[in-house]
Amino acid sequence: MSVPAMIFHLLLEQLARHPLPRIPEAAAVMEDPQQVAAFADSGKDQGILNYIYLFHALMSAPLIAPGDVVLDLACGPANQLLRHARLHPDAHFVGMDASMRMLALAEQNLREAGVHNVSLQQGDMTRLDGMAAASTDVVLCSMSLHHLMDNTALQHCMQQIARILRPLGGVYLADFGRLKRRATQRFFAYDRMDLQSPAFTADFLNSLQAAFSLTELQQAAAMLANAPACFHTALAPFMVVLRSASRRVVDPGLQQRVQLAYQQLEPGERRDLHNLLRWFRPGGLRLPDGLVLTDG
Repeated sequence: MSVPAMIFHLLLEQLARHPLPRIPEAAAVMEDPQQVAAFADSGKDQGILNYIYLFHALMSAPLIAPGDVVLDLACGPANQLLRHARLHPDAHFVGMDASMRMLALAEQNLREAGVHNVSLQQGDMTRLDGMAAASTDVVLCSMSLHHLMDNTALQHCMQQIARILRPLGGVYLADFGRLKRRATQRFFAYDRMDLQSPAFTADFLNSLQAAFSLTELQQAAAMLANAPACFHTALAPFMVVLRSASRRVVDPGLQQRVQLAYQQLEPGERRDLHNLLRWFRPGGLRLPDGLVLTDG
């Protein structure tokens, strides 16, 4: 990514007064085969999203304890879910998605990876049918809330999360925030066009345009019993993280699995991961206590 160009756009974001109007995505459920394939490929090993999936797995790691039941909302092809499941082999994960095409890919990816602590379920994140009240220890949702049609659907999603969470349960919700300039949205969508398929680039831009504002995300998360802390990237809320307080101490086994996952990244992916960590740092989001990433 061109860092000087990015800083230029982010500084211009500071001068804009209000977020852009939200443009909901044309379809709430991704079923188009070309879109599904592009999204699935982007999250595989050395895919353009690979390091971002590890980022979310690291940031949510202190929430997930052995024996927990963890729901991953809008799990898609399970690329992110695989990261979580490998770091926490003693927890059970439920991957939920509204798209049967995505769930078929998820089942294939889990089978090929030899991961057995995950079950899959079709469902709508605004209803969570089949999930009993107070049945879940942790709810995760990474880069998917923007698929919801409107603010009412976002609030319904939070109400359902509150319903299924056990007392002292945790949440990790991450998504794009709505920016203030179309030019900034286009910059982020097109900056790595040489590494992305046209379908992925188009979907990236649509996702940025469909993002909820920082205020909308904060107001919705306030509906949860234990409202999570809110963090966002410096200068502009390109990415927003809503995270509960830690529920476990990082033990040597978890640290070892984290270090192995980090070592498996390509050098460029490690650089991008550290750049993302630095971008969040001024707002208070740092690598969780007890986790260390070493290149040696």
